[in-house]
Amino acid sequence: MPRDRLQRTGVALAALGTLGAVLLLWMVFFWVPTERTLGIAQRIFYVHVPSAWIAFFAFGIVALCSGVYLWLRDERLDMAALAAAEGGMVFCTIMLLTGPLWARVSWGTWWTWEPRLVLTLLLWFVYFSYFLVRNATENPDQGKRFAAVVGIVGVLDIPLIHVSVTWMRSLHPQPVVLRSDGPALDPDMLITLMVGLATATTLFLGLFLMRYTVECLKREVDQRRTGAQAAQGA
Repeated sequence: MPRDRLQRTGVALAALGTLGAVLLLWMVFFWVPTERTLGIAQRIFYVHVPSAWIAFFAFGIVALCSGVYLWLRDERLDMAALAAAEGGMVFCTIMLLTGPLWARVSWGTWWTWEPRLVLTLLLWFVYFSYFLVRNATENPDQGKRFAAVVGIVGVLDIPLIHVSVTWMRSLHPQPVVLRSDGPALDPDMLITLMVGLATATTLFLGLFLMRYTVECLKREVDQRRTGAQAAQGA
């Protein structure tokens, strides 16, 4: 798809995601019922959980694109991995910020060193190092390869985060959506969660396409500058 079309699609998806966010906030504050046990603090759930899902989705894209990049050496895959990593860091940060707000009400503390929290924080640091590794060498291609390896290794943490509440002693509640016997949520709560997930997905995809096109333009400018300098040197 041409770059201009990708950019327009990204802008349209980002705008649609922004409208979805407005709808989600209205549903969270004025429509969805209040959970009986946790009270109003449970409403953080509709931002926290979609942010977690999209962070995992984004980092999955990083790992996939990085693996194929190491195989084919196609720069477009590296650019896609970079764009997905930046989006994943945004949503992972939102997840880590909203989690303590919920924990303060539910557990009486902002943070506790329980398995899921530790593994999620580790995930954030792994993909933060993804950006550091890219610029850690004087050879840009070598930096991209090192970062690709980090992007692949980091995704191995995601299954551990998912199973941590069932395999380890954890303060986190058991899954309420991905259950063998079906979601254990009030229908209105499930609808609100699905709107949150659709909104986060649309917004992420819009930002991903916009960031990808910006990176394409940046590398094109760098190539032209390098070519011009080589021509002047000759």
